[in-house]
Amino acid sequence: MKVKLIVFDIAGTTVQDKDEVLICFSQACRQSGIITTDARLNALMGVSKLEVFQLLWHEQLGFDAPDYLIESKAAFSFETFRAILEKYYHENPVLPTIGALEIFEWARQNGIHIALNTGFYRKVTDIILGKLGWLPGQENCPVDFVIASDQVPAGRPEPYMIQAAMAHFGITDSKQVVKIGDTPVDLLEGRKAGCALSLALTNGTHTEAELAVLDNDGLLPSLVALPQFLMMNDE
Repeated sequence: MKVKLIVFDIAGTTVQDKDEVLICFSQACRQSGIITTDARLNALMGVSKLEVFQLLWHEQLGFDAPDYLIESKAAFSFETFRAILEKYYHENPVLPTIGALEIFEWARQNGIHIALNTGFYRKVTDIILGKLGWLPGQENCPVDFVIASDQVPAGRPEPYMIQAAMAHFGITDSKQVVKIGDTPVDLLEGRKAGCALSLALTNGTHTEAELAVLDNDGLLPSLVALPQFLMMNDE
């Protein structure tokens, strides 16, 4: 297996998330009238945020509710969430996860392209990565490519973001790509894209027990374990 590209998730995988996104989600739900639980919201981490609100309104109003009503309410919830989330990231520090910078450097030294993808929309993605200096074009940026869920026809678990990253680098063989995240939809996204490996971290938003029951090629305690895991799986 010759890895040419690793596609990393952002929140919870390469950027620390101490339940900030879940808290913002919960606040937006309360403010816009959605009745749900934190457990339900956590199960939807990694999914395109607008799609999450559409699903939650369907669950609350019924799947036979008119599309125009669902779209209207989801749009309001999403705008509420955007305001809360953007305010949070503007006002608070953003930090890389343990091992993220070291893994980026390792990938560069081994000729592997680095892409980030996310269930966030592009504006807040740029706020987060801009504070870290991880936007391509910034001086000494360690990342080669970034794609957000609102830049493709559908977010996770659909494979469009991974396919966009592959196209950016001219990679046509998905077996030269590794996907790593910290949510169930990260794993399914990697599988749908046909990646050589679809991996998950157990120190993010989901526990090892929650991830172990899902289709995966490996569960890692942190990004620090990634190089050794890849070398062990090198054919």
